[in-house]
Parts: sequence; C-alpha cells; structure tokens
Amino acid sequence: MRTGMKRLAQVCCLLAMGSAMTVAPDTFACTRILYVGEQNMVATGRNMDWNEDMMSNLWVFPRGIQRNGLAGPSSIQWRSRYGSVVVSGYEAGSTDGMNEKGFVANLLFLAESDYGQPVSGEKVLSLSLWLQYFLDQYATVDEAVRAQRAEPLRLVPSPAVAGGAQPKLHLSISDATGDSAILEYIDGKLVIHHGRNDKVMTNSPVYSQQLAINAYWESVGGTAFLPGTIRSADRFARASFFLDAIPKKPAPEYMRGVPGQRYDYQAIAEVMSVARAVSVPLGISTPDKPNIASTIWRTVSDQKNRIYYFDSATRPNTFWVAFDKLDFSETAPVKKLTIQNGEVYSGEVSGFFRVSEPLKFMEAF
Repeated sequence: MRTGMKRLAQVCCLLAMGSAMTVAPDTFACTRILYVGEQNMVATGRNMDWNEDMMSNLWVFPRGIQRNGLAGPSSIQWRSRYGSVVVSGYEAGSTDGMNEKGFVANLLFLAESDYGQPVSGEKVLSLSLWLQYFLDQYATVDEAVRAQRAEPLRLVPSPAVAGGAQPKLHLSISDATGDSAILEYIDGKLVIHHGRNDKVMTNSPVYSQQLAINAYWESVGGTAFLPGTIRSADRFARASFFLDAIPKKPAPEYMRGVPGQRYDYQAIAEVMSVARAVSVPLGISTPDKPNIASTIWRTVSDQKNRIYYFDSATRPNTFWVAFDKLDFSETAPVKKLTIQNGEVYSGEVSGFFRVSEPLKFMEAF
C-alpha cells in the first residue's frame, strides 16, 4: 500500500465488504452463523468473501492499548479493557475477531448502510475501528447493546473512496452465553436486532427483510427445497436450515476420551461444515457479475474454550489460536502472525506470533 490510490483501495476493500461502486450488492458476500449447543458450547463461524487476496494477517492485541477514533479532532478516545485476536484486511482495520471474554464481532457488507452525518461537537469514530471498539470495550452482548442504545457511535467512513462512494457494513456480535445482536445503520440511525434467535447474517436486504424472506423458506421446508444460488438471501436460508439441522448434543461416537472434549471438537467441525456448505467456490465467475466474490477464508470462534480457528480457502491452511497460551496483560506487546505471503500453518499456532508494531487503522479523512 505505497501510493494514495492503494490507500483508497484499502478503504474500498476494507473488511472485505467493499464499497458501493457499480457492482451489485451480492458481489461482496459473506455469511455469519452462531451455534449454541449443549454443555455450554457456543461457537460463531463466518465466511469472508472477496474478489482478491485481502493480504490478511492475524494479530494479538493486549489490554490497555490507548486508541484514537481517527476521524478528526472530535474523535473518541478509549483504552482497551480486553485483549483480542483479530484478522486484518489490507492492514487497514480489523475484519473479524474474538476477545479474551469470548465476545465475538464480525463485519459484513450491507449495501443499504447509511451512517448519517455527525452534528457539531459530536464524538466520531472511523469505520475501520468499529469492530475493534467492540472487542476492546465489551464482554457481553447485553452490555454492548445497552451502551449503544444509550449513546450510539457516530461512524465516519472515508469520503474519498471510488469517486465518493463509501464502504457499507453491518456488524454482528455474540458472546459466550449464546446471546447475539445485529447492528445496522439505516437512514442515519442505528438499528439493533437483539436476541438469541438472531443466529444467521449475510448481506442485503436489511436484516428485518432477511428474516421475512427466511420465514417463507421455513414454511417450504429445507428437506423439500432450498434455494441454491450464491445470492445473500439464498445463503441466509440455507445457513439457517443447516444450522438448525446439525446436532446440538454429543453423538456417542464422539464421547470417547476426555469428557466433553471430543464433543467440543465435533461442534467446531459442524460449524465449519455449515460455513463451507454456504461458501462461494474459489475462482467462480458469472457473465453478468464479473466481480463475484469467492470465499477466501473462514473463521470459527470457540467461545466456550476461547480458541480461534482460521481456515484458508486459497491454500491448505487450517490452524487455531488457543487464548490460554497468549499473554493479554497490559505489559505484553502487540503480536502478529503473517499469512499474507502464502505462509502455511497447521495446528495450534500461538508460538508463531511475533512482536510487531501496532496495526495502523485507516483514518476517516
């Protein structure tokens, strides 16, 4: 990212949701699912779909980092309460992650997003820091929802992306209890859907309309027929059916060994299987949508055991990070696991992170 144009591309591609250019909304497509099973097992999975390599890397952020909202003189300031592990996009912001309390945040593209305009004196936050703010500040969904309803963040995207178009994103959050919320900015206002049944999120249309569309497919019945395209509403319907259909309790064949441990592995495998089932095949293209986005990577956050799984779709590369092996103390350094150059890892990788300069989040001006 050496030139001004490259920096604009960072914001445009930031968080794999893209900007509202001339392409259709479904060209930037992602999926998020929340699994809640027996024995307090909770896991959130997501697909990251994008039309090129995002130069993603993994980061470990300790507690106590002092942050600036990067949106001008009225930017909010805060100090991180919790450490986190995140995946970056274009080294410009956090796209996905989990903090040390098992609180997970995922950003997805939403064409209908409208953040409104700040009023004079209002505290503002660069869109590139939206997800990180939640991981830094909150331990539970209820806490986050109450705080945002009382005083919603005023988000500021870059005004100079793709001839004036702005990145358009919505946010999903979940915690270790299985609570969930979807946050969208519509017509300049924050809309929050908060409930344990809000387990699936894709892209357009807005979440309330997605629920209405999915209600139709539920009436049809997934064993009779499921919509099979890669469009957002169709992926929502398939992900919802698969998520409801997979087991929520241990199967006998997985109960050998340490009690509960094999079930946890089974649950993670089930979540990953649903994510893969609604992925967009690598390299796919269609004549009418030349920029259609393939799934380039997936994550699963084990919120019970605090393990963060990363699954690459572009190379044979599946690994995980055990939080119990990380140092999130305020005196600990920022660390980075570089994967953007084609590095391949397998198994638990906490020992491969290296001390790094902090991630440089994209400014909103």
